[in-house]
Amino acid sequence: MATWKHTELTIDGRTVNAQAPIIVSASRSTDIPAFYADWFFHRLEKGYSAWTNPFNSVKSYVSYANTRFIVFWSKNPRPLLDYLHILEKRNIKCYIQYTLNDYDDEGLEKGVKSLDYRIETFKMLSERLGNESVIWRFDPMILTDTISIDDLLRKVQNIGDQLKDSTKKLVFSYADIASYRKVKSNLEKNNIPYHEWNEELMDEFARRLAEMNKARGWDFRLATCGEKINISKYGIEHNRCIDGDLITQLAWNDSELMEFMKVKIQNMPAPSLFGDIEIPSDAIKLPNNKYFISSHKKDNGQRELCGCMAAKDIGEYNTCPHLCEYCYANASKELAIANWKQHQLNPNAETITGK
Repeated sequence: MATWKHTELTIDGRTVNAQAPIIVSASRSTDIPAFYADWFFHRLEKGYSAWTNPFNSVKSYVSYANTRFIVFWSKNPRPLLDYLHILEKRNIKCYIQYTLNDYDDEGLEKGVKSLDYRIETFKMLSERLGNESVIWRFDPMILTDTISIDDLLRKVQNIGDQLKDSTKKLVFSYADIASYRKVKSNLEKNNIPYHEWNEELMDEFARRLAEMNKARGWDFRLATCGEKINISKYGIEHNRCIDGDLITQLAWNDSELMEFMKVKIQNMPAPSLFGDIEIPSDAIKLPNNKYFISSHKKDNGQRELCGCMAAKDIGEYNTCPHLCEYCYANASKELAIANWKQHQLNPNAETITGK
């Protein structure tokens, strides 16, 4: 688990201790860009927010005084477009993990916008931030009586053809229903006849996806999120959703952030007599004739199959009104809606729920 510097905040005449993270995750637990963008940027201006631990209900504080980078997670990040200038003013960089699935016909994501709207949003954000800063996630890949591997690949092809110039990466996962008891219960309660993936099916899907990526000229980097299976033979890597290398590529000229990440930005050497430039084989090139060597380090506080580096997540579970049938972050739809309504009563509170 990451340990951040701490600072003291004075709130209503009392002093509280707060974590002051360099990198913020907003958020694996809920869709902050879609539903709580106003709240988040208000709290950013205030300089802090509060967070309730889902396991022990202890309230803790997060200061944004040191924040240099934000990773957003969303199924509808369009509201961010109205606030990106605030990040630029503060010299805070970001990228977006944009989950853009196509389960419209099956009704698995009843609360999300139409597919056309979401694709349009993706292109708008890519044009605004750059195609390396908006990552496409088709997550999770779900098999049911009415969704086969062929169906999933058709859905991916339709979206991929429209996003080929708007992103550089596609991340996916295989729905592991059995590992999430409440997800399994929700699907069964709603009469959704799901199928579990096995390694043979995973391998078939991966092979055909890699072939499609090449044949259609997308040239996306393909990666799985949180998967044990090794499908590197198809050029598919294990993802790092909070990725130190990508953060460096996007914010390499932020000396404070680079110092925190222990990244040394180096100048390209002069060419040899034969015109060759010799740099280490694992060097990653940057603009302005710079390069760096990866120093990405997994956050040991994350699950075993997660490759993310340390970041402070500021979201809260049971607060996302997308109401996706496969959601692991809501104990129930009713609780998520109740918390959303509670937020609307006090939208500028220090916590998302206002509690």
